[in-house]
Amino acid sequence: MMQKKNVIVLGAGIVGISAALHLQKRGVSTVLVDRQGPGEGTSYGNAGIIEGNTLFPYPFPRSIRALTRVALKLATEANYHAGFLPRIARWLWNVRQATTPEQLEATARVMRPLFERALSEHEELVEAAGAQRYLRHTGWLRVYRSENALEKLAAELKLADEYGIPYQKLSVEESLALEPSLSPVFKHGVLWPKAASYSNPLGVSRAFNAHYLSLGGENAKGDAKTLARANGGWKVTTEQGEVHAEEAVVALGPWSPDILEPLGIDLPLAVKRGYHWHFSAKGNASLSRPVLDAELGFILGPMEQGIRLTTGAEFAHRDAKPTPVQIDRLMPYAKNLFPLGEPLEPKPWLGARPCFWDSRPVIGRAPGQKGLWLDYGHGHSGLTLGPVTGRLLAEMMTGSTTFTDPAPFSAERFSKN
Repeated sequence: MMQKKNVIVLGAGIVGISAALHLQKRGVSTVLVDRQGPGEGTSYGNAGIIEGNTLFPYPFPRSIRALTRVALKLATEANYHAGFLPRIARWLWNVRQATTPEQLEATARVMRPLFERALSEHEELVEAAGAQRYLRHTGWLRVYRSENALEKLAAELKLADEYGIPYQKLSVEESLALEPSLSPVFKHGVLWPKAASYSNPLGVSRAFNAHYLSLGGENAKGDAKTLARANGGWKVTTEQGEVHAEEAVVALGPWSPDILEPLGIDLPLAVKRGYHWHFSAKGNASLSRPVLDAELGFILGPMEQGIRLTTGAEFAHRDAKPTPVQIDRLMPYAKNLFPLGEPLEPKPWLGARPCFWDSRPVIGRAPGQKGLWLDYGHGHSGLTLGPVTGRLLAEMMTGSTTFTDPAPFSAERFSKN
């Protein structure tokens, strides 16, 4: 049977769910299409942090020592498949150019309207979806093992002061007062008290989706690659039959190029793969908030499934077999910081973060394709920015006044480079 809707949203991660939900709230009939269940893809594997305090994106390493450690595969924060590097060499070069100290600050200012509203948009959806049990307002803690690492934070803290983002520099003793189960293997801590976190990101995605359905939205299982033109609009084939709509949204994260490139839309997206693994805690050890080991590039976060250890980036083909060597490298340090027990799953989970080199998502119209919209490329901040970019996209699609200028997030910005 054929269904007719106003909008097809492709991708049922937190980004796509949020976009569909905001459209449905505005009276736009929407169907959310994915081959998996809501939140079961990239959105499942994250540190659970809503980083409204985020300022600087992840920079390209600039010191010889840092680059050498990565090149020799000694780094805990990054790994790579050698045969894949030529394919993203230009992208990596662009990242390097885009993360000079001056460009980091410029990007922070461009992204600030999104991060500034991120937590309030989550809180609004959490309240409406009845998902309050997942949300913690306990901030998040970054720990630094050296004086040099803390000194490198100076520019970010200066910008935080300018924007009025609160933070607290902590001694080891003050940090341990917050998290008594940590070991004093670091020299400094910085608490960002206005950040929040989730105890189960998958549970949140499912709760948001249930709220979307309660507003009259629909889910359908199907392959987004079946998207095609039909009668001036778009159609997609699902298990429930063909769905036709005037407009479509691509919110497929790392899988978005599979749909867009055949349509002639080739944007400079790369994928940073990442791993997580849940562990028990030894004895009575516990965490009240996510903890980042800033120099070694891993996060320990308390989840309903256990203590989630989340790695940094791996540069490899999106669909290559898992190579979780970063976990092997960082396990001694993680256990040194917190008394991790046995793993609670047989192997680590692997996901892929969709990243543009300028550390901004693409939100808005697809170039050259009438009725097609884009909402992807959120990098390390998909969970944080899903609801707020969903709102921005819905405002654009319905002709409403947008809460911020969407121009910095348009796909056309890449045609200028």
